[in-house]
Amino acid sequence: MTSSVPIIRKLEDLRALTKTWKAKGETIGVVPTMGALHDGHLSLARAARAETDRVIVTIFINPKQFNNPDDLKNYPRTEHEDARKLAPVGIDAIYVPDGAQMYPDGFSTTVSLDALTDVLCGAHRPGHFDGVATVVAKLLLQTSADQAFFGEKDYQQLLIVRRMARDLDICTTIIGCPTIREMDGLALSSRNLLLSDRARVKAPALIEVMQKIAKGLAADETMAALTPAALKQLDNAGFGDVDYLELRAASDLSLLDAPTEPARLFAAVWLAGVRLIDNIAVSSP
Repeated sequence: MTSSVPIIRKLEDLRALTKTWKAKGETIGVVPTMGALHDGHLSLARAARAETDRVIVTIFINPKQFNNPDDLKNYPRTEHEDARKLAPVGIDAIYVPDGAQMYPDGFSTTVSLDALTDVLCGAHRPGHFDGVATVVAKLLLQTSADQAFFGEKDYQQLLIVRRMARDLDICTTIIGCPTIREMDGLALSSRNLLLSDRARVKAPALIEVMQKIAKGLAADETMAALTPAALKQLDNAGFGDVDYLELRAASDLSLLDAPTEPARLFAAVWLAGVRLIDNIAVSSP
């Protein structure tokens, strides 16, 4: 299918559309995004297409999840290109609300979680996950979604959204989908567009370091033993500050020194002014 996808900007129009779908007994899948779509986002849309009768992709650059105004200002805005990329997937609508539509005058509600938000990205981006939880709660309700699809690249976000939906009794099943990577291993991200050509060549060293740690952990080594060499390797590869390089439980993000339970290795590092994040599953010895 290559026809253009309808773009909906008003909530009342979206609800009128979803009401007709629900009246027919059709299921709705939603893929929440901030635009600047890449193959990772498209894989989520395809997963939604396979699992539900109707698919909505949302595009909203959420100001409430940016703690750095420059980060918000520089975030890529590519709505028309995004719509072109989505057309062949066969989705049913793109929902593109503006700030006034999402947060009208007098908006005063914040969804905040006590668990899962004070580590990893939450420790380095104050208020970020409050913004994520708030906007995702609104989008799930606005779209009347039966299922919502999120990538495992943002694994902490995936866990937070699942907990939020469960705690608030939002009847949307949260589906996690595998991270999509470039041929050289770099996890796909809209922020990759901000990398210079020179930095882009260096970027795959991150996953190489992470895979080396994972191999060591599988051989019964510990994070305490493996981390110093990993940090040195990242420094030698041209990376800057490392916000975190940690092993955490896959269920609740508790800190681990070895994969004594299902675990994931998480990293957030800076490269030429761009913050890259990644995570991978780690096998037990």
